[in-house]
Amino acid sequence: MKFRPLFLIISTLLILASVFSIIFWGFKPSVDFSGGSSWQVSLPSKPGTENLKEIFTKNQLELLTVSVNQDQYFLKFGNISNDQKEQLTAALITLDPGFVDLQFETLGAILGKELMIKTIWAIVLSSISLLLFIGSRFKDLSFGASAVLAMFYDALILVGSFSILGHFFGAEVDALFVTALLTTLSASVHDTVVTFDRIRELKSLSFRLDWVELSNKAVSEVIVRSINNSMTIIFMLLALVVLGGASTRWFATALLIGVISGTYSSIAVAIPLMLLTKRKKNDENRKSN
Repeated sequence: MKFRPLFLIISTLLILASVFSIIFWGFKPSVDFSGGSSWQVSLPSKPGTENLKEIFTKNQLELLTVSVNQDQYFLKFGNISNDQKEQLTAALITLDPGFVDLQFETLGAILGKELMIKTIWAIVLSSISLLLFIGSRFKDLSFGASAVLAMFYDALILVGSFSILGHFFGAEVDALFVTALLTTLSASVHDTVVTFDRIRELKSLSFRLDWVELSNKAVSEVIVRSINNSMTIIFMLLALVVLGGASTRWFATALLIGVISGTYSSIAVAIPLMLLTKRKKNDENRKSN
């Protein structure tokens, strides 16, 4: 805990970078949010991206993104009619006789708006529930408040990271990103609660130690377990990011960022926040005495 000022500086810089990116660069929404069509096709001859863009241009359509995984192509563009789809199919068959239509989806922007509203409600309701549950179990609301604030920190870092990745590398915010965000919040709270629980156990056994000493001892006992547990997940996600398909690469990237941020925040954000409330209580007690 002697590194709390350093943790504060690092966390503040990450928050500022995330907020800056969100405000000035925004996000690159996928068809899940903006509305449009997503088409997965197989082209064994593996034509170049320029050939596909030329076909769409001839049909007076804009091909927004193209992701390639071996002979599978993931195409995203605006909404089209059945006649336009038939024209594109005919053109792709001409380009590659081995063309196979794997999956075609058309979404309206209203679905993305509804998904975002439900996600926000899920986060708000789960935050209130966690605050009350953790606070009641530990008989101290400061534990619940610290865990929830650390969870919000992880959410902000993940959202800001995807704003930066979208600006520089074209990462899109889609339904899978929402899934990764909610999964990250769950993992973050789990690690935090494990550390808090150890602090509570040590407090009952060593009531003479102050909160900083208790926190140091608790972190020393659980940090190896937390890092080992996180590293097993990180190695798996790194493999998915490097070797996985284009359709899941950004999903794995979001989970990877979330796991790293959650492991960091459970020690460097949640516990310092909890200690801040304890220090204020101690100062008030001293003044009253």
